Amino acid sequence: MGILWFVLIFVSLTGHGDAHGPDSCNREGGLCRVGNCIPGEYLATYCFEPIILCCKSLSPTTAK
Repeated sequence: MGILWFVLIFVSLTGHGDAHGPDSCNREGGLCRVGNCIPGEYLATYCFEPIILCCKSLSPTTAK
């Protein structure tokens, strides 16, 4: 019975139209996070709406 609930939740999360997925988020320079973005990041879009967010940095990172 537990596996059935897991499958149902997974199908529900992937079925949303606004969900772009982790690949799209990573290509756009974001990171998928569960719950909330960390300080210094903003919500750009959703990896899997409404639980997993695609967060981007407020300032561009500099490579040294």
